[in-house]
Amino acid sequence: MLRAGAILTAGGATLPLTGCDLFDRNEPPPPPDPLEPLAAEARELAARHRAAVAADPTLADRLTPIADAHAAHAEEIQRLIGRPAPAGSPAAGATPPATDRDGLLAELRAAEQRGRESAGKACGAAPAERAAVLGSIAAARATHVEVLR
Repeated sequence: MLRAGAILTAGGATLPLTGCDLFDRNEPPPPPDPLEPLAAEARELAARHRAAVAADPTLADRLTPIADAHAAHAEEIQRLIGRPAPAGSPAAGATPPATDRDGLLAELRAAEQRGRESAGKACGAAPAERAAVLGSIAAARATHVEVLR
């Protein structure tokens, strides 16, 4: 059994052995996946819808299923990426500034439209094994725009 600080003699050379040398390599993190912004956007859209429900609870029946869909989309995108989502919740844009119902819905509709466009672009640029999921997300976001009219 070797212990930390043990000495290995090889070919007349004396080499110190430490148990951590194999694991202390400073390898760079993997490059960001092109879908990470789309996953973050899905988490942000879910948070926006939940914030709108908090601002106007009468919208819960209409917005909660959309928020739940965005959360599921974020999870599926993270599955495609193969890494867990970063810790923490999205803060930017999570609280709609509008105070009236029509303003809340207009802001959500605009956010969904931007989200539909980014999902469509991601779908068009994705390899085949990702395109079907991204196409479904783009279609869902287009449906959300209509639900918010």
